[in-house]
Amino acid sequence: MTLPTPTRQNRNTTMADFVLIPGMCHGGWCFAELTDELRAHGHTVHPLTLTGISERSHIHPGAVNLDTHIQDVTAVLEAANIRDAVLVGHSYGGMVITGAADRAADRVRSLVYVDAMVPGHGDSCWSLVTEQERRWYMDVVDSGHAVRPLPFFDPRATPHPLASLLQPLRLAGDLTHIRRRTYVYAAGWDGPSPFAPVHERLRDDPAWKTHALAGGHNLMRDTPRDLARILLEAAEHADHAQTPEP
Repeated sequence: MTLPTPTRQNRNTTMADFVLIPGMCHGGWCFAELTDELRAHGHTVHPLTLTGISERSHIHPGAVNLDTHIQDVTAVLEAANIRDAVLVGHSYGGMVITGAADRAADRVRSLVYVDAMVPGHGDSCWSLVTEQERRWYMDVVDSGHAVRPLPFFDPRATPHPLASLLQPLRLAGDLTHIRRRTYVYAAGWDGPSPFAPVHERLRDDPAWKTHALAGGHNLMRDTPRDLARILLEAAEHADHAQTPEP
């Protein structure tokens, strides 16, 4: 599939700020190809590594929870003075972008969930996953603070802070202020996808735009160009919702 030609000089094109949040055990490096695609179109991209993971795994892993990761995102939004972020969350990252959009309502214009959890108030990863995934969560390192990566993960993956999976998400609002919500489903799982019920629920919801891509769970690795196209569309439509045509 061919992406539109970059239009850096087109005065009618609004550049977006994409903030990319990885799933469990992964760092911002997992978005390398996707980041290149978006930057080639002139957009600003912030691929984040969350506290206690990957190159930040040395930072107080025993004290890291979901609130810590939400603050990782809101701190970047504030420090970079971003007012119209497109938050993109992969897998566990869906928990994080939901909380960040709630806490930084004036800085987020669009949410994109990439084969991700879509939590509500009071939900935790533990409450949303299957019994099989809970058994994985209990495979912790010797300190008990973090969950071991699965054997087939990228070699750069590191243990993930357990408390972030157990802590319930607390929301002050209902996210109706978000102008665009998008769900991207990975249709190429080797076996049943745990995200199939989420996709089936959202595709009939008029408040959401849903897509299905023929890749595995790590769509940013399997189908980076198709995923980039969807993100560009999400940013464009959110901008149009904000600014009427003259």
